[in-house]
Amino acid sequence: MLERFLRRTEFTSLEDFKENFEIIAPENFNFAYDVVDAWAAQAPDKLAMLWTNDEGKEMSFTFADIKRESDRVASFFLQLGIKRGDCVMMMLKRRVEFWFTIVALHKIGAVAIPATHLLTPKDLIYRNNSAGIRMIVAADDPLIIQHVNDCLT
Repeated sequence: MLERFLRRTEFTSLEDFKENFEIIAPENFNFAYDVVDAWAAQAPDKLAMLWTNDEGKEMSFTFADIKRESDRVASFFLQLGIKRGDCVMMMLKRRVEFWFTIVALHKIGAVAIPATHLLTPKDLIYRNNSAGIRMIVAADDPLIIQHVNDCLT
């Protein structure tokens, strides 16, 4: 896979690396399609992500899993009217859904704006007005939901 995006993948020294490292960036590069989905086609069962939380819960996802779930999320966003260039704020903490959401937004061509769950209503209003946020995707956390709802009143 690296050979698709790097002129060389092996170097003899740091100096060799500095002089010869070159990224091949296709004109219409899309990380979701060109990397994630390409891996899903090439090695669907390859481990793509091992997610853990503070309580020690672990979840593993293959490239096929991430492709399937990001396709579902992208389809959902498209049904809601999200399109290329739209700004979508993500307040998902460190949840696994963050990864499906950000890959889905890349597929659509929407602008993903990760945001901390600590934003107050004042912060949310400022960011919304400055960036023209079309949608906020938030974790089901009472404080986050309250802050978002406070912006609506």
